[in-house]
Amino acid sequence: MDLISYAELAVRLVNSATPAGDDRGGLATVEAYRALVADRPHLGGRVTAADLEGLRQLRDELRLIFAAAAAAQETEVAARLNALLARYPVHPHIVRHDGKRWHLHLVESGSAADRFAAGAIVGLTGLVTDCGTDRLGTCASAGCQRVFIDAGPGRSRRYCSDPCTGRANVRAFRSRGRGRDQRTAAS
Repeated sequence: MDLISYAELAVRLVNSATPAGDDRGGLATVEAYRALVADRPHLGGRVTAADLEGLRQLRDELRLIFAAAAAAQETEVAARLNALLARYPVHPHIVRHDGKRWHLHLVESGSAADRFAAGAIVGLTGLVTDCGTDRLGTCASAGCQRVFIDAGPGRSRRYCSDPCTGRANVRAFRSRGRGRDQRTAAS
């Protein structure tokens, strides 16, 4: 079972929210959900309005897990993950396909929301128990509310994407320039 791949479902869901405005964000329609999981056909199938509402609620709960991890509140992360594991039972089974070795998959039954939730929660739980809560992050760029998983060896990631990293670097550069200008003017 590829924990990062499953945990990325949680990132994808949390980041489907829009920064302001419509609280439904990227889960406003069935088509938007299908676009969100286009590369994971097993998560498609029949999707209802109830699934979308359930996923929006899960998105809010997952955001709280990322926020607790960013605040180094490990006990809070574990408590929230345990609550989600109780709510969304996970049913793994062993499979072999495409010439690969035997490996775990999650049973693909239940609603679209249940299947998505099971994958996201198992991925985050496995990642946290194997690697620690410091692998979960929230973007440090001003105004960005996106989350990420730091899968690198140095655990030094601070931004959700290259564009946010670039914007932060530009802000820091300009800020240093203003500081030099003020010191020069004061001399």
